Amino acid sequence: MNVIGKVTVLPQLPPSIARLSELAYNLYWSWTPHAQALYEELDAPNWERFQHNPVRQLLEVPQARLEQAAADPAYLARYAKVMADFDAYLGKKDTWAAKNAADMKPVAYFSMEYAFHESLPIYSGGLGVLAGDHCKSASDLGIPFTAVGMLFHQGYFRQLFDKDGWQNEAYDELDLTTLPITPALTEKGEEARVKVRIGERDVHVRIWNLNVGRIKVLLLDTNVPENSEDDRKLTARLYGGNQELRVQQYVLLGVAGIRALRVLNVPGDVYHMNEGHAALLGLERTREYVARGLDFKTALETVASSTLFTTHTPVAAGNDAFAYDLMDRYIGAWPAQLATSRDELYRLAEHEQMWDGHPVPTFSMTVFALNMSRAANGVSELHGEVSRDMWKFLYPGAETEEVPIGHVTNGAHNLTFTSQAMRDLLSTVLPADWTERLEDEQMWEAVEGLTDQQLQDVQRDMKRDMITFVRGRMREQMLRNGASAADVAATDTLLDENTLTIGFARRFATYKRATLLFRDKARLSRIVNHPERPVQFVFAGKAHPADNPGKSFIQEIYKISQEPEFRGKIVILENYDMHVARHLVQGVDIWLNNPRRPLEASGTSGMKASFNGSPNLSILDGWWREGFDGTNGWPIGEEREYADLNVQDDADAFSMYHTLETDITPRYYGGLSGQPTWASTVRRAIQTVSPRFSMQRQVIDYVQKYYRPIAERGAKLASSNSTRAREIAAWKGWVRQQWPYTTLTAQAQLPATAHPGQSVPVTAQVNPAGINLDELRVEAVLNRGGHLTRVPLVSRGGGTYSAEIPLKDSGLYSVGVRMLPVIDGLSNDLEAGLIKWA
Repeated sequence: MNVIGKVTVLPQLPPSIARLSELAYNLYWSWTPHAQALYEELDAPNWERFQHNPVRQLLEVPQARLEQAAADPAYLARYAKVMADFDAYLGKKDTWAAKNAADMKPVAYFSMEYAFHESLPIYSGGLGVLAGDHCKSASDLGIPFTAVGMLFHQGYFRQLFDKDGWQNEAYDELDLTTLPITPALTEKGEEARVKVRIGERDVHVRIWNLNVGRIKVLLLDTNVPENSEDDRKLTARLYGGNQELRVQQYVLLGVAGIRALRVLNVPGDVYHMNEGHAALLGLERTREYVARGLDFKTALETVASSTLFTTHTPVAAGNDAFAYDLMDRYIGAWPAQLATSRDELYRLAEHEQMWDGHPVPTFSMTVFALNMSRAANGVSELHGEVSRDMWKFLYPGAETEEVPIGHVTNGAHNLTFTSQAMRDLLSTVLPADWTERLEDEQMWEAVEGLTDQQLQDVQRDMKRDMITFVRGRMREQMLRNGASAADVAATDTLLDENTLTIGFARRFATYKRATLLFRDKARLSRIVNHPERPVQFVFAGKAHPADNPGKSFIQEIYKISQEPEFRGKIVILENYDMHVARHLVQGVDIWLNNPRRPLEASGTSGMKASFNGSPNLSILDGWWREGFDGTNGWPIGEEREYADLNVQDDADAFSMYHTLETDITPRYYGGLSGQPTWASTVRRAIQTVSPRFSMQRQVIDYVQKYYRPIAERGAKLASSNSTRAREIAAWKGWVRQQWPYTTLTAQAQLPATAHPGQSVPVTAQVNPAGINLDELRVEAVLNRGGHLTRVPLVSRGGGTYSAEIPLKDSGLYSVGVRMLPVIDGLSNDLEAGLIKWA
């Protein structure tokens, strides 16, 4: 057919159900199963066919079916209840923020990807789910919050396994008219557009608006007629293409993202960069201040003071770094716009790395993000520790634990991932407003009131739903790959609802060790085929299109699943997405996670399983290191690192098998005398994980630890035309100039041995080289077993300092003396990046 044009015929909804269209354009429905049911009831097969997309569903439902639903009293009653709840949600005044953070300033949140729902496939995995959940809970809590991202027309990719289990990628062009998005409009009612200079050409960007409860998400789109064919493809695929494409996408996200906020007059007092992809927003924000008359360094201080950076990966390959000549091609004009030099700008991102056996200075997005912000965090306690060690080279002379990178442990949006059946059960023991108090640990103690039978019944129903889903997916895959009639028929008996079922689903990066379970296949076979206590496994996950080792892991699992002793008992599903994830976290009995410690920054899938009562069997890495309490699941291995990776894999696999054989399977199938019952473990998983790892707790942590303090400090530095920022910038310049000429000597009268409570005298002499002595902190640093104690020395005049240093506990102490420059208004003691040790 020669297409000369397209037209979308919108449904004519009967007046009694007219607001179905309004609801379809607010992702509130994505975490409200009763709302989704209104659309599913209209045409269940189409609901599945169109990835549970209410906008598409309404476009496809025949008018007669709409009229029929509008005349059905039962349907109208359900519709009225959903719409009343929706209105109450949107109109709620006494939100958490209103009661606890009434002075909260608006936050602008930037992320490369967002996972809100499978019908909007602009995400690849955990980072996107985290960002989407962050937005949902910001809405739930009533925080002034706007998110910025990209509208990828082909999303990530649809994963297809061939008959040999090898991953293939398919990219589907999204039909924007069927997505729950609308063109963003300026105050004049015009479609919002911005323009960005990338290299030697202007790229035009259209802005789309996505409603997520009470907040808005702005999505950037270059697929407009004004652009060249290549530029229209800049927002085609997430994480596709080469480094050149990624740099251009990062310019779009950062620079066009800020301009989108401006053209729509959206306020932002705090700017939150979710991973280094968004770091280039610092360019545009700095340019704005320079254009108002500030010098580069003052503008930089002003911008950084109101910026937060969240790093998500402890894996070096996950931190983008680019060659300088590549950056020159795409941001070469920026130094002039910022009234600075190329060297000065690139120094803010410099990370020397070994490329092809040679040290090469690279433009690191993570280093740039750290230098363009004055607050940074990892996403779990352990990840914070790992990040401080990874980036300590940026703070010469500092000890690892002092590096100013904190942590906020990730959470997950409970209502998105908790099944309706489990929500209904929880509502029988939790207070009426429990969904608004998810972070309240004391409230969750009421879960103890759930009986063993209640839990078993609900979890059995969820498992049946999952098994039905798995069988359907496997049947589709078999038919597509031309499987025999016998193999297709065998999908009807995949998995058994009475068998202990373990789920493993995540990105198939090699450090996540998806194949660790198969390290001793003979032992695994005995576990899987135990006559009284069998076990079955469901796997899912995508490898990056360029990650052949990850694809090999998928293929290995697929091939093992076809071996006689594992057939029907080990299953790997294709096309892992939010839909698959929900079925698995709601349906399995146990969630398995076995990354190579300490490379898992956080992980969140296991949290979602525990929301539904599935305990974790996991490495003590990421969130599980904090979540495991001895009663709510099981650890794999020990809390240690290994020099030999093979030894680590052997030890962790042995631990996994041993725990399955001696504790988990006996407990599941009837219990061990004197040991906790299965139901008690399920209760503890729900009770402990649901509040501590709720996204509401996470966002509240961000508000209290970062958003409010950053907004306050940012306002101070920006007030009076950035007077304080100018003073700090000038002071840093002066101090850095003089620092090489300062000297510090010190003496400590240390006995060979001492007793707890004894003190030792320490003295120091400083030559400040013109720096005000009041702006120098001289301190003794005691290192005992890796823990630092800092004791300030007191100025005695004339550059002499001294103090009696207490030795409070027994142990081996290392004692040092150092000085560092500090003034009021710094974000942390190491902000100047200068330390001198005696």
